[in-house]
Amino acid sequence: MKILHVITSLSIGGAEHLMVGLLPRLRGLGNEVEIAVLNCKRTAFYEQLGCSGIKIYGFSETESVYSYKHIARLKNLMKDFDIVHTHNTACQLFAVLAKTARNKLVTTEHSTSTRRRRYKILRYVDRWMYSKYDKIICISEPAETSLRNYIGNDYPIITIHNGIDVSRFANAEKVNLGLPGCKVITMVAGFRYEKDQPTIIRAMKYLPDNYHLQLVGDGERRQEIESLIMSLGLQSRIHLLGIRSDVPQILKSSDVIVMSSNREGLSLSNVEGMASGNPFVASDVPGLREVTKDYGVLFPHGDDKALAKIIINLTTNQAYREEIIKKCRARAMQYDINVMAANYNNVYKELMSE
Repeated sequence: MKILHVITSLSIGGAEHLMVGLLPRLRGLGNEVEIAVLNCKRTAFYEQLGCSGIKIYGFSETESVYSYKHIARLKNLMKDFDIVHTHNTACQLFAVLAKTARNKLVTTEHSTSTRRRRYKILRYVDRWMYSKYDKIICISEPAETSLRNYIGNDYPIITIHNGIDVSRFANAEKVNLGLPGCKVITMVAGFRYEKDQPTIIRAMKYLPDNYHLQLVGDGERRQEIESLIMSLGLQSRIHLLGIRSDVPQILKSSDVIVMSSNREGLSLSNVEGMASGNPFVASDVPGLREVTKDYGVLFPHGDDKALAKIIINLTTNQAYREEIIKKCRARAMQYDINVMAANYNNVYKELMSE
């Protein structure tokens, strides 16, 4: 099969990260796999995907991802592919408008909510758009429930859990983080409004001075996050690492992994943290709750004091720490990316046989 994935960019984020691990595996299953990127700014994910041999069609570094010019570019490209698989709103809409007779359309919903769902008038547009898709894949049961509640049940919606290369994180080597004698908490997430870095930043006020926080990522909220850190006087204990390509090593070298979020579909960073060999803590919100409950540790959404107490317990109670690590490892194995790739490939084969 000739398969084209379409995404807005390859900046840091769950959907973007997914492309790096998924596409080479789909190719390994005997498919010809390529990707179109609306914003083709070079990033670590862009370079990783290129190095893996996946052909990348970059549309523009300067135009908006909502530029109508992308429709013609997609139409010219899509005519050569059997399966066109989209991610993110702009790509979902433009692929429908650019569809050719050859194409089977597939899309993935990566979250339990999107900003456009706040506007009732857009529901009619979305119902029309989704009706043009041959298969709609949600990355978790909460994401599927949310989408069905939004557009109804008369759509070909299924759930396929996201996955990671578990061995890459489980077998990563430790590195020197430059914080000798300190306890290191790490969170890997884009600085976006769906994430909740402010809660973990505030939690640092309740932790001893030898506890340090590393925030891996970047994005639109960076200035807000920097301002919060300064207002709390935590500049010496909170480190903004930016976008990194050595995340497995950073996680392995940390003491506690945290995902503080306002909402999730299914966070790849969640599963990566569980696979790292360290205890994992997450906000008790849909998308995180389902993966973490009974394995890692959940804290009430936005409760910085509760989060701080959990971190203290995980770094001082060795028996409890080892128990959580063992459970997290077992949970991570259920989300191996090879299982996910096989499930995606089965969807494609079913559509081609219709």
